[in-house]
Amino acid sequence: MPETKTAGGPQGAPDLKLDLRSPLNSAKKLQNKDSSFLDGSPSELPVLEKTKGITAFQALVHLVKCNMGTGILGLPLAVKNAGLLVGPLSLLAMGFITYHCMHVLVRCAQRFCHRLNKPFLDYGDTVMHGLEASPNAWLRDHAHWGRHMVSFFLIFTQMGFCCVYIVFLADNLKQVVEAVNGTTNNCHYNETVILTPTMDSRLYMLAFLPFLMLLVLFGNLRVLSIFSMLANISMLVSLIIIAQYIAQDIPDSSQLPLVTSWKTYSLFFGTAVFSFESIGLVLPLENKMKDSRRFPAILSLGMSIITVLYIGFGVLGYLRFQNDIKASITLNLPNCWLYQSVKLLYIAGILFSYTLQFYVPAEIIIPSAISRVSKRWAQLLDLSIRFTMVCLTCE
Repeated sequence: MPETKTAGGPQGAPDLKLDLRSPLNSAKKLQNKDSSFLDGSPSELPVLEKTKGITAFQALVHLVKCNMGTGILGLPLAVKNAGLLVGPLSLLAMGFITYHCMHVLVRCAQRFCHRLNKPFLDYGDTVMHGLEASPNAWLRDHAHWGRHMVSFFLIFTQMGFCCVYIVFLADNLKQVVEAVNGTTNNCHYNETVILTPTMDSRLYMLAFLPFLMLLVLFGNLRVLSIFSMLANISMLVSLIIIAQYIAQDIPDSSQLPLVTSWKTYSLFFGTAVFSFESIGLVLPLENKMKDSRRFPAILSLGMSIITVLYIGFGVLGYLRFQNDIKASITLNLPNCWLYQSVKLLYIAGILFSYTLQFYVPAEIIIPSAISRVSKRWAQLLDLSIRFTMVCLTCE
């Protein structure tokens, strides 16, 4: 039993109770905490109870959405560049490697959170603390460089995705508008359509600018889950329409090469790597979850869905169009309103996806900039940075 002594004072003065506890229990607790960190037991990792965090389903929706972008439309051509056997196997290997790297990243962040007693860590903090724990003295002394490099590459990568999205939006809307006079309701009659020239693609980009500026004002992942769900639905419907067309009348594939030249494999590799777009959102999703312990299971399920979808869509598209497959499979579809709606649905999906890709660089740049000004100017600076970043992706 702990021993308690009471120090008496003058009349009317409060008694002071001194709790003379042995420091042995505290030392044991600290020792157990360190040993559990070294063991890496998942049950001992800190549970981040966030009453306003996102649910497991919302995290899954975000994870699937940030992977399923424009890259999937180019996978049939990518499979052609790799071969009917090498292409699917490479996609499977790349999906597994991507998942493994994401899992290692999440585990490292969780362990450093446990060691440093922090609720969450971003990419820069995870890399910096990882370098500080390195046995190499030079890496420990320059750990802050790692943080700045990771932040720079994340901004560069995610802003690049946003630029690609804007080009995709403008080009596809331009194609639909220019082909509107030759578009029919008969999907079995497919002839070459004479396009009616319209305004330049840059003007289409400018037309999307007001909508993008409104969308980037939503910086909460709980709110963005609504946009991710809408984007997933629109893209899923468009992929189902494409799949039901390419699954019909598949020609003989016995003459298709199983392995192609290494010179064209690099084209496959570039398209496939671009398709896996979610690495920048892994830690933000894990940090915002109500129960971060469930994120590894969500990560496994989400990456399994994406990998199977990529392999199936890429192989099926290549089998259907073979050597006639184009850079985007939407260019192989008949010019009727049913298949033109695929482009319109994908335009809606990519428009909603822009905000999710924009979230990562905004979360890196804006908090750092706002911390340098007074609260009076914080909101104005926030809006100015968001609008400037959107304008840069349109240039």
